[in-house]
Amino acid sequence: MALKQLPVLRQRGECCALPAVDVEWAEEAASLMKALADPTRLTMVAALWKAKSPVCICDFTADLELSQSTISHHMARLKEAGLVDSEKDSIWTYYRLRHDLAPSTRKLLGQLIA
Repeated sequence: MALKQLPVLRQRGECCALPAVDVEWAEEAASLMKALADPTRLTMVAALWKAKSPVCICDFTADLELSQSTISHHMARLKEAGLVDSEKDSIWTYYRLRHDLAPSTRKLLGQLIA
């Protein structure tokens, strides 16, 4: 009776090579997903997606029943993720989705919001 030969045990991390993944892509994708992972921010992005023109911060505070500082905090996170632009007009700030969103980001948003 022949004995089965046991596989050679390898040290951790030496079993096989992972397919190459661009680390910069992973960091950008994680940043985008973190920005969208909050229900308030996702609601804000969806509103901007559907809006025909820039949206005033006052409209977000009224509709979401949140303070101006809370809305500003959320918008700052969305700006850091490269999703929104802002424009100040007198005392109000207006927000819109960036026109130059990457096609993959635009596709993802379209699927999330559809």
